[in-house]
Amino acid sequence: MNAHVTLRRKLATLETEGQNLDDVINRLAEMPAFDQLKVKRLKKRRLEINDEVVKLRGKILPDIIA
Repeated sequence: MNAHVTLRRKLATLETEGQNLDDVINRLAEMPAFDQLKVKRLKKRRLEINDEVVKLRGKILPDIIA
């Protein structure tokens, strides 16, 4: 049960971080002269977070093949 709670906390933290990155990326992209390299790095980090979120969700709710 403790591991389950830890996974859920990690998942919530990653989801929040991902949402924050989305906000930063959107704000930077709206700027007239934005740093494309910085945006690219942020997008890469966002994809890494998405991958980790999917893995954690799989551990919390594993697929059951009937």
